[in-house]
Amino acid sequence: MIVVTGATGQLGRLVIAELLKTRPAAELIAAVRSPAKAQDLAALGINVRQADYNEPATLDKAFEGAEKVLLISSSDVGRRVTQHRAVIEAAKRANVSLLAYTSLLHADTSPLTILGEEHRATEALLQDSGLPVALLRNGWYNENYAMGIPAAIAINSLAGCAGDGLISSATRADYAAAAAAVLTGTGHAGKIYELAGDEAYTLTDLAAEISRQSGTVVNYVNLTQAGYQELLKQAGLPEPVAAMLADSAAGTAKGGLFDSSRQLSRLIGRPTTPMAQTVAAAIKPTAAA
Repeated sequence: MIVVTGATGQLGRLVIAELLKTRPAAELIAAVRSPAKAQDLAALGINVRQADYNEPATLDKAFEGAEKVLLISSSDVGRRVTQHRAVIEAAKRANVSLLAYTSLLHADTSPLTILGEEHRATEALLQDSGLPVALLRNGWYNENYAMGIPAAIAINSLAGCAGDGLISSATRADYAAAAAAVLTGTGHAGKIYELAGDEAYTLTDLAAEISRQSGTVVNYVNLTQAGYQELLKQAGLPEPVAAMLADSAAGTAKGGLFDSSRQLSRLIGRPTTPMAQTVAAAIKPTAAA
């Protein structure tokens, strides 16, 4: 049995979809905080089990009969290490043959301070667990930028504090395919995968691509980290989220989201999704409006 934690999340659902291409639904366990949100997965024949990172007792039941577990990192920044520890301990009690974890690109040396700290701490817990572990160090999602494209077109600018830092992003679907490949393949225990897109670009490049495809001039505006954080707060983001995003952008300027190894495309057996393709998909609704 293969367990996917956070199975109703954006990445989790894509991993489930990938696994269904090669595995019967009955061999999959969707571990979710709220089973009511996974009724569609249950209808497919997938085993839906409650698994709340904050309630360790639910994890033991969720992992019963599990052979492999995918720990999708919690979105609860600031509390993730405690939550991840609970999952790791439950996986150890279940004696799983593989625990895969969605970490951060170059987590051991990442200049993305806020995100990197929690991922490094989790990786240390995994190393000390004695379990067969695979680290899926995911880079940035194309979707992280796609969601802001309509607004960038509307105001003719794309703001950030990433400077000329190169970004090797890929889509969630690309990363989901990699996770599924590790969960269904062999020989992945003990491996560390630095997963990133085949192509790299700066935010100036991204603004130019948005301009090209939309026909509207969009310029990249590089701010200080403090200035970008304040802009995000003014846009309505909570202080911790604004701080994390600004810190990540500043880390990007230091090379934190760049990788040229192409391990992701090799693992999934195809090229990663170009950012230009994601831009096109984001612009279509804007054009239709």
